[in-house]
Amino acid sequence: MRILAVADLHGAQYRLNIVLQNIASYQPDVVIVCGDITQFGPGEVATNFLNQIPIRTLVVPGNIDTFDVDQGITASNATNLDKRQVVFQKVPFVGIGREIPSQLPDILIDDGTNKKPLKKLLKTTSVLVTHYPPYKVQDKIFIGTHGGSKELRSLIDTYKPRLVLCAHIHEDPGVTTLGNITVVNCSMGKRTEGALIEISNILKVSILD
Repeated sequence: MRILAVADLHGAQYRLNIVLQNIASYQPDVVIVCGDITQFGPGEVATNFLNQIPIRTLVVPGNIDTFDVDQGITASNATNLDKRQVVFQKVPFVGIGREIPSQLPDILIDDGTNKKPLKKLLKTTSVLVTHYPPYKVQDKIFIGTHGGSKELRSLIDTYKPRLVLCAHIHEDPGVTTLGNITVVNCSMGKRTEGALIEISNILKVSILD
């Protein structure tokens, strides 16, 4: 499976145009959007943007996306992955949008049949899609401090999903490997164009410049 992961479009059509160009160039199977589609809404912008993407798209909202953006995602051709698990090409994708909740392992995730605690669903084969990065992993801001979530870091250290796709920290896009866990900050907020990920028996990540 080939994934194009992007985030932090912030309502900019020129960023979406880059996404569309990279879809044409790299022919991914799925696009993952890790939040901040809009610049404080409205939901219609999310619908407009997501409907321009011509392939399967899974999305979580970001902290800048107003709550009507959820309605905009639902009205689009994309799938809102927030607090849901979607299995695509036999790979389980689990999404946590906006801020990371304090009781992260216990939040309920809709797996398409019923709702289960995240800690019961997350597996070593899972792709975890969030907006915030884990603490001290691709989360350095310009003054050198860390803007990631301690709750998320604890979760991935415990349950060890294969891949974590995140964003939010515009200054620190890139890839970090923690044992068998690969964390990718795919933010387009400053200098990069997202990330291209190949999932097979091995996992390969390229940050697009």
